[in-house]
Amino acid sequence: MLSVNGIYKVFNPGTVNQKIALRNVSIEMEEGDFVTLIGGNGAGKSTLLNCVAGVYGVDRGTINIAGTDATKLPEHKRATMLGRVFQDPMMGTASDMILEENLALALRRGQPRGFKWGITSKERETYRQMLSHLDLGLENRLHTKVGLLSGGQRQAVTLLMATIKKPKLLLLDEHTAALDPKTAERVLALTDKLISENNLTTMMVTHNMRDAIKHGNRLIMMHDGRIILDIRGEEKKKLTVESLLKRFGSASGEEFTYDRALLS
Repeated sequence: MLSVNGIYKVFNPGTVNQKIALRNVSIEMEEGDFVTLIGGNGAGKSTLLNCVAGVYGVDRGTINIAGTDATKLPEHKRATMLGRVFQDPMMGTASDMILEENLALALRRGQPRGFKWGITSKERETYRQMLSHLDLGLENRLHTKVGLLSGGQRQAVTLLMATIKKPKLLLLDEHTAALDPKTAERVLALTDKLISENNLTTMMVTHNMRDAIKHGNRLIMMHDGRIILDIRGEEKKKLTVESLLKRFGSASGEEFTYDRALLS
């Protein structure tokens, strides 16, 4: 479903600010894989996600999504294959549009545009059913502007919009980092539910070690632009924060010092 082959990404090459963000990174993800991606600050995890999404081009290597060579495809052409949820709850939705209009935009993405825009009663009922599964009472707020929703409600709506057309690959970029712990836990539970129900292939960047261990069937740890750990299946189920830290030290030769992850 996703094949990342030997990619490199260098920012500001040939200057004093040169930064090698990715060094010969390769990943093979099968359909239905749910990978959590973790690492210290500057490890390359968000850069990898953005290279897959087409935000950044790669300097070397290839990216294949669902059998399509996406290496040189611009971001907007990859969008038909991808669903994305960002760290900022303000992104991913149109705040000045009402809830049903946002859902209509997501559901009609990729379809030919005509002069007709009106939302039918049948579509409205579909939106109510979808929103009822979020268990947030939003099915009765179809005419509320999305900008008036709480951060957690908005992130849940963004998640629904990102998965509504069952993308080939779902990319989650620290999508609970801006939420309070209780709301983050609820959004993560919803994430698990939508991924499981739709058998979505997913890559989730997180700074939280416990979340990286608890969610998904595979954990990838990055350090200095490289993948240093790839843990899956039964081995992942037995992981603890302590054992992961020990394995990081063995693989990198360094102590894990990213306070944001250690204190989460």
